[in-house]
Amino acid sequence: MTKEEAKARIDALCDELQDHNYAYYVLAQPKISDYEFDQKLKELEKLEAEFPEFLRPDSPTHRVGGEPTKDFQTITHRYPMLSLSNSYSLDEIREFDARVQKAIGHPVDYVCELKYDGLSISLSYENGLLTRAVTRGDGVQGDDVTQNVRTIKSIPLRLRGNYPMHLEVRGEVYLPHAAFEAMNAEREEIGENPFANPRNAAAGSLKMQDPKEVAKRQLDAFLYSIPHELPDVSTHYESLKYVRQLGIKISNNIAVCKNLDQVFEFIKDWDTGRKELPFDIDGIVIKVNDLQVQQQLGFTAKTPRWAIAYKFKAERVETILESIAYQVGRTGAITPVANLKPVQLAGTTVKRASLHNADVMAQLDVRVGDSVYVEKGGEIIPKIVGVNTDLRPVNSVPTEFIKTCPECGTTLIRTEGEAAHYCPNEDNCPPQIKGKLEHFISRKAMDINSLGEGKIEMLFDNQLISNIADLYDLTYDQIFGLEKSIASEDGKKIKKLSFKEKTAHNIISGIEASKEIPFPRVLYAIGIRFVGETVAKKLAQYFKNIDALMSAPFEELVTVEEIGEKIAESVTQFFQQDKHIQIINRLKERGLRMEIKTESAPVSQKLENKAFVVSGVFERHSRDELKSLIEKNGGRNVSSISAKTDFVLAGSNMGPSKKQTAEKLGVPILSEEDFEKMIE
Repeated sequence: MTKEEAKARIDALCDELQDHNYAYYVLAQPKISDYEFDQKLKELEKLEAEFPEFLRPDSPTHRVGGEPTKDFQTITHRYPMLSLSNSYSLDEIREFDARVQKAIGHPVDYVCELKYDGLSISLSYENGLLTRAVTRGDGVQGDDVTQNVRTIKSIPLRLRGNYPMHLEVRGEVYLPHAAFEAMNAEREEIGENPFANPRNAAAGSLKMQDPKEVAKRQLDAFLYSIPHELPDVSTHYESLKYVRQLGIKISNNIAVCKNLDQVFEFIKDWDTGRKELPFDIDGIVIKVNDLQVQQQLGFTAKTPRWAIAYKFKAERVETILESIAYQVGRTGAITPVANLKPVQLAGTTVKRASLHNADVMAQLDVRVGDSVYVEKGGEIIPKIVGVNTDLRPVNSVPTEFIKTCPECGTTLIRTEGEAAHYCPNEDNCPPQIKGKLEHFISRKAMDINSLGEGKIEMLFDNQLISNIADLYDLTYDQIFGLEKSIASEDGKKIKKLSFKEKTAHNIISGIEASKEIPFPRVLYAIGIRFVGETVAKKLAQYFKNIDALMSAPFEELVTVEEIGEKIAESVTQFFQQDKHIQIINRLKERGLRMEIKTESAPVSQKLENKAFVVSGVFERHSRDELKSLIEKNGGRNVSSISAKTDFVLAGSNMGPSKKQTAEKLGVPILSEEDFEKMIE
């Protein structure tokens, strides 16, 4: 290929892929399959590698993330990013309207928009190209996060149509519920504390140093404000329509309201409707529509006089913080938990609330004996949002985060850049040992379903197991007849857990059967920090066996797809410890699969590039068998339902939320029989 041909092809691919990104992420009207898009993107990446002189600044390949950023440069905003004054009642909205009419002398139209619960961002385009993305910061200056924002596929790298030489547009970066749930599931899978809410997750993601990691987070954005004049535009609503034509993602949930009754109707509708949205909002923003009137009204030192935010009321109760407990996870992460005087909230009795970490506790200045405000809001887990200091006991003392592990007494550590404290005594701290054992036997790992949390605890308490290799030394005679009395939560009932003849046989049989579990799942089950199900599969496929992985240097590990420095360092440190090598050797001696089997050739390509979610219980196949059949026939398995899912393969007891999501997105739901016909 000549240079001229390469440049022409690169330009054509860039333009075509930008059109497809716009159709998919802004219009929600995809024109080609994910597979076709990926093939074109790979072709572009290859051409750019061969002809780097033709790499365009708006190339779609920038979406996957560039080089890590060590420091975020502080940028002064060309136009200050002011915050909005908040209101919590309709009377305050009436007062706002009265102030506007008094200043202007006549009624005005308002534009009502959703108030997204994310992170404010300002985007600058020069000659149609995205040149800078800056966080709100203190309103005067913020952090340059351009490299990270480039990975958000709904934000155009190049504007479309007849764009101005300079355009600044502002909005909110947020994390959709589906992406948030998937991220937290992955964090829990690798032993990390889950994020408290989508907003914190979005803010943390946008400030990550490695754009490649940001690209995996599936951030999204809505834009809703232009801080400068636009040609032939006289209203805020027109300005949004104008930038939408340029390829900017603007929400469809916007209304021009002629009077307060229409404003109140919009508020009422979305106070109910927000529960159906795939992302979080915490209120409604009300803006004067006429841009000239906005100029007349002007600004205070902190807020515009022409806009106000109505905040939805979260369900909140007040109760007493009776004590603070500290839980130790399987990776040693310490989670503080507030024990509350029981109180009714959103239809349930709340007794506990997470305090997340030492920083959150310090920010709240929460103390034992305090009267605290607890909210549920859009989150499932209750959280303490404030303290009623007027009721604080006179003998109250500030809370100090514990310095030693509450279980084993080891001095806690806190790694720079991490919020959590950790107990480093991973091989001798009882909750960490039991947590690792419970992870090892879990369904996605070794799937020893004859064991469970209570039985693992019995075996541990009777000193029969202290690490995962000990499971394979257990005998029927050792466990038969073991008993334990367990009190109910209210302490009124006592039940006995015992290893009778059938139970003991099932446990030994389950442990023996687990020796057939394939290597990628064994690697995941071992419980190396940051090595989740997907990472374990990548490492297994690359190194093929445990010996090659154990001897792999850090420099080789980071060359593996999706393996960053944090994961590579964790893997290296794990295999540098003799006690871990001894456990691995014992597992090998007991016959566990420590190498990847050569995959047989695909049976067919009948399901080529089709994405399946498998859910429920099936009559003729296990879920793993069905997943294997999908892959052998050219399809691929995904964990959660999204607009990119082609089919849901559903058995009995399929989760109602999954079914509802599939029906809402129009994803076909197949029975086991339907699927068998597809691959006949």
